[in-house]
Amino acid sequence: MSLPRYLEYKDSGVEWLGEVPGHWRVQRLKRSVASCRNGIWGDEAEGGPNDIVCVRVADFNRQKLEAVLNSPTMRSVTEKERSGRLLKRGNLLLEKSGGGENQPVGCVVIYDHDEPAVCSNFVAKMELAQGMNPSFWRYVHASAYSIRLTVGSINQTSGIQNLDQDRYFNESAPFPTEHEQTAIATFLGRETAKIDGLIAEQEKLITLLAEKRQATISHAVTKGLNPDAPMKDSGVAWLGEVPAHWNVAPLSIICSLIQTGPFGSQLHAEDYIEDGTPVVNPSNLVDGQIVPDWKCSVAAEMVNSLPQHVLRIGDIVFGRRGEMGRCALVKPDNAGWLCGTGSLNLRLKTGNPKFVVTYLGTPIVRELLKLESVGSTMDNLNAGILSRIRVPQPPDVEQAAIATFLETEISRLNALTAEATHGIALLKERRSALISAAVTGKIDVREANNQ
Repeated sequence: MSLPRYLEYKDSGVEWLGEVPGHWRVQRLKRSVASCRNGIWGDEAEGGPNDIVCVRVADFNRQKLEAVLNSPTMRSVTEKERSGRLLKRGNLLLEKSGGGENQPVGCVVIYDHDEPAVCSNFVAKMELAQGMNPSFWRYVHASAYSIRLTVGSINQTSGIQNLDQDRYFNESAPFPTEHEQTAIATFLGRETAKIDGLIAEQEKLITLLAEKRQATISHAVTKGLNPDAPMKDSGVAWLGEVPAHWNVAPLSIICSLIQTGPFGSQLHAEDYIEDGTPVVNPSNLVDGQIVPDWKCSVAAEMVNSLPQHVLRIGDIVFGRRGEMGRCALVKPDNAGWLCGTGSLNLRLKTGNPKFVVTYLGTPIVRELLKLESVGSTMDNLNAGILSRIRVPQPPDVEQAAIATFLETEISRLNALTAEATHGIALLKERRSALISAAVTGKIDVREANNQ
């Protein structure tokens, strides 16, 4: 879409705005706001007349810039406490507390519902001044947020970011005429909806590719590659039928080693150094790969003192805490690293390591391990539980063929996923750039709504 520029521009004197149309005003953000009232958390809902929807930061749709009530939180707030805090359609909601390193506090969304509600104590309700279009101003705030304008107004205490509202509202912003605000809001509402639709299509594709990936893996390691192969009952309820020429054996039969990493007096937190030999804990097992944390490593002397826990090429490292089923194959780059306290090391005496690790990472095994794991506060896996897992055993040649097939197919699906992910990133950049161009007057959209 090619859109014209305004005929005349002037220097705004504001870095993030640059030149703006000559007839636009540039004023403090606070001139757009009639009031800004902090929300309230209230008490636990009681099922009585004081119960009301309480909009939290978790209800912010940061892409569509709107508050969603898909899973509303109910709180007990008295009539007196509600005074001045009730939300109405067109109110803007400002995230005043929360945020994080990669997502600073200060996001603004619109409340576009008729349902009575208040906002939480981490959110402020903005009533706009007369003549201010709510939809236009959510886009202004979105543009400011995208360039991290709020960062300069953040105070941080106890790990929580707090927005200094006075400082933020002293930032300068563009003030088109009321008519232009409406025109810009209408244009952006239409065009961003188109972009959001394209993003949704790519997100759906990514979901379908993930499902395809899991289905392909699960079928290959439990049914094989020959659709005409005779089948037999595996004797394992959750495994079902397998090719008639396959065996099914517990891990204890096909492994020469199933060993928990060092613990107790063998390895302490104070033994960790930077840029030594990496220690492989569950957090280092990401999407079937070993991702080292170089701050969590040990000196060569420590590695030499724990030779039984040194990883070899072809070993399988299994996380025994937290999310069940996290595992990865030790590749040449990982050889010599140390199995961590929170992990188990599997060493095969028969079978193809690529085939076995792929099978152990399937959803069905993950769910089984979750059911079998023990622990009061988090799932815990031990060598006994893992050793009992039943593993399909095709002939070695067939295991290698399945592993090769899956390597190729997964690589293809991953490439498609990466392409879709990149496409989403580009669409989001386009969306942000379009919003910025419209609200700062770099494009003239007044006639676009008539086309």
